[in-house]
Amino acid sequence: MTLEAITHPALQGTEHGFFTRKGGASSGVFAGLNCGFGSSDQQDIVGINRERVAEALKVPNDRLVGVHQIHSATVVPVMDSLHYHPKADGLVTATPGVALSILTADCQPVLFADQKAGVIGAAHAGWKGALHGVLEETVQQMEALGAARANITAVIGPSISQRNYEVGPEFRAQFLEVDSRHRRFFAAGKDGRFQFDLPAFGTSRLQAFGVGKVNWTRHCTYADAKRFYSYRRSVHKNEADYGRLISAIRL
Repeated sequence: MTLEAITHPALQGTEHGFFTRKGGASSGVFAGLNCGFGSSDQQDIVGINRERVAEALKVPNDRLVGVHQIHSATVVPVMDSLHYHPKADGLVTATPGVALSILTADCQPVLFADQKAGVIGAAHAGWKGALHGVLEETVQQMEALGAARANITAVIGPSISQRNYEVGPEFRAQFLEVDSRHRRFFAAGKDGRFQFDLPAFGTSRLQAFGVGKVNWTRHCTYADAKRFYSYRRSVHKNEADYGRLISAIRL
């Protein structure tokens, strides 16, 4: 089965894709394109899946680079292929032929490009990373390579939607401690709980930071099990583990 990569017209002219779970070699709860070595899936199968992604992006396998994600605001510049996986949640490069990749399973995968400057970025922005500044740090690291904030396009890929992201009052309190205006990202839910709008929060952060164009593909990972892995859905179904979606961009 061929891979399925969601693209966005705002990034037209830059090779990229928010890959769904379709077209992979994994089976069981990982059925499809699981690209997470951190999962309990067979490591050789994960490797095969990543090779298929590299082929789709027209890069050698060692040029599909990633990081050991830790829900931080750390972003690393990539000058060539990475022979290790630094602990970080974002990558930037101005090197042609390098594909930057991040993994998600409800968190926001965000791909960035300043096509005029020839600089790209990728960020894993869950609630914690987004709250602590991973999106802004990715933009700043791109600027260090010659990008201009107003010329950057950012696209948020498939993420958990507000309808399916129920949180408790203690979760909401963390956001209000940072800025009381963050209350607008929470809708009242059942039994004193709330529904958090992660993509809207990410969009707002990027817009407030002066990024030129910001879009969301409007796909919900939780709601579409045939196309996407979802950590939260796996918990609700009492599954032992879950697959990781890969999103990538290259010059």
